[in-house]
Parts: sequence; structure tokens; C-alpha cells
Amino acid sequence: MASLVDTPVPGDNSPALTVSELSGALKRSVEDAFSHVRVRGEISGYKRVASGHSYLTLKDDRACIDGVIWKGTPVNFRPEDGAEVIATGRLTTYPGRSRYQIVIEQLELAGQGALMALLDQRRRALAAEGLFAAERKRALPFLPRTIGVVTSPTGAVIRDILHRLADRCPSHVILWPVAVQGEGAAAQVAAAVRGFALLPEPPELIIVARGGGSIEDLWAFNEEAVVRAVAESPIPIISAVGHETDTTLCDYAADVRAPTPTAAAEMAVPVLADLAAGVQELWLRAGRCARRYRDHGAERLGNVARRLPPPDRLLAPQRQRLDDAGDRLPRALGRHLAEARSELAQTSGALRPALLTARVSRGRERLGALRLRPQLIQHRLTDASERLARLWRVAEQLHPDKPLARGYARVEARDGHTVASAAQAKAANAVTLVFADGRVAARVEDGAPPSYDRPQASKPTRAKPAPIEQPKLL
Repeated sequence: MASLVDTPVPGDNSPALTVSELSGALKRSVEDAFSHVRVRGEISGYKRVASGHSYLTLKDDRACIDGVIWKGTPVNFRPEDGAEVIATGRLTTYPGRSRYQIVIEQLELAGQGALMALLDQRRRALAAEGLFAAERKRALPFLPRTIGVVTSPTGAVIRDILHRLADRCPSHVILWPVAVQGEGAAAQVAAAVRGFALLPEPPELIIVARGGGSIEDLWAFNEEAVVRAVAESPIPIISAVGHETDTTLCDYAADVRAPTPTAAAEMAVPVLADLAAGVQELWLRAGRCARRYRDHGAERLGNVARRLPPPDRLLAPQRQRLDDAGDRLPRALGRHLAEARSELAQTSGALRPALLTARVSRGRERLGALRLRPQLIQHRLTDASERLARLWRVAEQLHPDKPLARGYARVEARDGHTVASAAQAKAANAVTLVFADGRVAARVEDGAPPSYDRPQASKPTRAKPAPIEQPKLL
């Protein structure tokens, strides 16, 4: 019968291990046996946590294994679910959950087919968000004064762009140097595109350029960070990544795609010589139009002038009228002056100081008579107050409630309107009798009015006068 308590047995060489001891032994055994492995599988459940570490699962059709990518491990692309990769690293265990996992030190896509499949999957996902929509595309400025270029400062791309711009139309160029392939290239390109928009004087056009290469060399321009930065840029962008046959997701997100960096420079600015020739041609055309308009006007003026009569014939009547007026003018001035002198003589006889003094005296007398006295104002105020009091007494007598104090009543309908006839009372059926001291509700009954017997007034009886006793004579 088994014992309930474990008791050491002499000679027993299998002592009990703790869970930690067993987990540590398993961890050492796994790490010693699988210190370097390469695993091929499909990524599933990829997530990046706030600490910077990434966790994922590699699986095939029959098994799966957990994986971890510690922060700082170089990965040349962004892992996505469904991508087939080859992970290089070492196996270890996680005692906290009794699970084994692979610590990934290098992560690569499993061949060209897997890379193209990941690219197609990413393209369809970004297109579904509308980042490649045609309505998002903007027109390029006709003649940008400042052009920003995002490319490597040491490659031939920047030299080709500067040379082509100098040949066509010299412009101010701002170079934002970035790495165009390898680790961190996508982050640098995205930061450069966003950085141009934050400058105090941002450029009017941005060119994102890179020379040709394989799909692995151009992969930085297929990263989601670059695509979103290009699509969100407020400045129009020309994408010139690779040669004519190379296409990246950056080309889809840009406003215009150029087959080569040199072609991007040609799209950015017009040919200065062509502009000068066009301006010269417009100037010549404007001069020809002005001369033609002037010649046409001169011809029309000549035709009209030939139809007009000679100037002497046109001005002869006016000249004759001027001569007649010149002859009449001295006589008219003399007559007008004589009339004015006669009128002045007549008027001056009436202007005497005594008359003016008399008029001033009469005006002063009238002004003194018009002085206001308080007694007159008080008398007028008293008369006005008496008239107002009389009008107020008349208004009180005409008030509709005045007869109520003498025993009368006013009949009103239930809506407040005064009933002025028997027909209105019958139609209202229910009325209100308004007395001086209150209101009484009443109903109207159709029929003969009840007869009331008036009490007979008793006639006053006169007392018979007492007989007057006549005094006796005897």
C-alpha cells in the first residue's frame, strides 16, 4: 500500500526536482541542442508591443512554433500575417508557460515568390483604404521656384536631376539625404517626405528618386510607412524609383510617376528656352494685332473724314453768329447799365435813416408786448385743468360698469362677449350676469316670461282733522 508521505529510500539515486530545476534543465538542453536553426513557415498572429519587442507564430500545414523578435534586431521589412519567411535564430523555452519558442535573429522572405505575394497583399490592403485613388492626385505646379529631392546624396540620381534641371530651367533645389536601401531606409524616406512639409518655407514640389535595382533593393519604397507619408503629403510628389520597368507602391501613392529620375526632372519644370520663345512669339503677335487694329482704325477714320463737308462750310454759321453777338454786346451792356442805375436811384430814395429807425422802434414795441407773464401762463393752465376734469367726468359717466351701481346688470356670453339681443342670448344658452358686486352664472330658457304680481301699493289714509271748536260769543 502506497504511503501518504514521501520517505527517502537508502540507495535511491532519483531525488525529486523542483519545477524550476526541471524547467532550467529543459531550457539548457534545448538551447544546447538547437543553438542555431533556420525555420521556414508562414507568419501568423504578428504583433508589436509597446516595449518594442515583436511576437509571432510560424506555422505550416501540420505544426506551429512561437517566435519572438527582441527590440533592436535588424529586420529589412515589416512582417505581416500570411508572409512566408525563413527565420534564423535559436530555440529556447519560456518556463512561465512551459512552452518552447524560437528567438529570431534574422528574418528573410522565403524566395522571390513570397516577396511578390507580400507585395501584392500589401498593395491590395492599401488600395482598399483609398491611398491610390485617382481623385487624390494633384496637378503639378507649372514653374516651381523650389524643388525638394529625397534621395541618396552620393548616387548618380541627384547629379542627373541637377543636370537636367540646369539644362531645362534652373531652379532652387533642397536635397534631403536619405538611405535608399537597407535597414532604416524606409523610416528615413518617410521622415524626409513629412519633414519637407514642416519647413518654414516648404518647396512647391517633391521628387522621391532612386536608381534601378532588384525588388529587394527597391523594397524600402514598398514599405507602408513610405506609402502613407507620400499619400498624406500636402505637397505634390513625383515618384521616380527605379527604371521604367520597376514599379513600387510609392509610385501608386504619388501624384505623378516618372519612369526615371531624369524624366522626373523633365516633368518638374518646363524648358526655359521654350518659355522664352513662347513669350517672344506672344509679344510679336500682340504687336501685330496692335498694328492691325491701328491700321484698321486709321482706315475707318479716313473713310469717315472723306464723307464730312469742308471745315469752312461747317463753321460758317457759327462764325456769323459770333460776329452778330459781338456787335450787339456793347449796346446791350450800355442799356443794362442804364437800367441798373435807374433802379438804384429809385431804391436809394426810399432808403432813409428815419424810416429804418421807425421800423426798429415798432419792432421793439411788438417785442415788448410779446413778453410772457406768469399770470397768463397760470390762467391758461387753470382753464386746461378744468376742461380735462369735465372730460373725465363725462368719461366716467359713459363707463359700461357705471350703470351697475344703480341696480342694472350686464349679460355676457361664456367667452366674455356682451350679449346685446335676445337671439344672441338664446344662441349662447348659458350666460353670465355681471353685477356691481360680482358675477352670476345663468341659463336661458326659451318660452313666455313669467308673470309677476305686483303688490298693490296701499294708499295713504289721511287723518280726519279734528273739529275746530268755535268760541262762543256769549
